[in-house]
Amino acid sequence: MRGVPPLFARSQQNPPVTMQPTDLRRALRARRRELDAGFRAEAAARVASRIASQPAFTSAQRVAVYIAFDGELDPAPLVDIARACGKDVLLPVLQGDQAMHFGLWPAAAELSSNRFGIPEPHATERFAARDVDLVLTPLVGFDVQCGRLGMGGGFYDRTFAFLLDDAEARPRLFGLAYDCQRVEQLPRQPWDVPLAAVVTEAAVYCA
Repeated sequence: MRGVPPLFARSQQNPPVTMQPTDLRRALRARRRELDAGFRAEAAARVASRIASQPAFTSAQRVAVYIAFDGELDPAPLVDIARACGKDVLLPVLQGDQAMHFGLWPAAAELSSNRFGIPEPHATERFAARDVDLVLTPLVGFDVQCGRLGMGGGFYDRTFAFLLDDAEARPRLFGLAYDCQRVEQLPRQPWDVPLAAVVTEAAVYCA
């Protein structure tokens, strides 16, 4: 684990991992939403700077991101860096009820909301998960072993299940979060796909 001092010290303890998943999600989402706008902006800039120096980013041509909501760490600063470097920026597009593929997201692309109200590219080229080089994933919680707690829909685990059999396959999965979303250890299920790294305003975990 590599890290620098956090933007400000926190007196609160992170929620205990012994909480039920629904309660843990609720607690971590509430903590994320409590962060003020200035901290969010500085954290997003720090995370973008950290990822921009990672070989997984510098060597990638296709980078999948997400549009932040509900207090998620915003990848927008890294989107600007990726586009300036001539990389293809992609967004997840729901594929039925099971998984996702990824749509090209040029700066001027038209977006439309999916059934969850999340914007997706309306009419752009699509790519399968295996054709993406780096995926930046949102998350609700994480541990230092790079386990990921998502919203519970299972879309990322189903989409990238093939990585459980071939950890060297594309893409690399990087989780983006605030350090206050870290818990000591998350329970693991056989279908949980671990992240290659989690990047916060305070540290890069696992990479």
